Amino acid sequence: MMTRRQPVQTRGLRRVSTAQAKATLSELIGAVAFGHERVVIERRGRPVAVLLSVGEAEQLEDALPAPRRRRGALALVGIWSGVEDEMVDRIVSDIYAARERDLGRPVDLS
Repeated sequence: MMTRRQPVQTRGLRRVSTAQAKATLSELIGAVAFGHERVVIERRGRPVAVLLSVGEAEQLEDALPAPRRRRGALALVGIWSGVEDEMVDRIVSDIYAARERDLGRPVDLS
């Protein structure tokens, strides 16, 4: 389900178009990094991005809640990324071989 984004308060911040940002990127980076400014970049008059210092970005990251730990099958996503394909193939082969050898348990159907 998509949620509608809340409008971002950009009053009092320097605003530039994407074309201006492209043409003056070095100057904008200097203003953000050393002049402690924030710059709103707009496309067709609507804000699409904000330039801010690394320190401010880190503060924002620190203020965010910790990511939830994945559970169940989602916890396995990516867990095999460091294992070579040959090893995975051997593990799968071993599992199938063990299944072939397993006679199961006796079941009385009477």
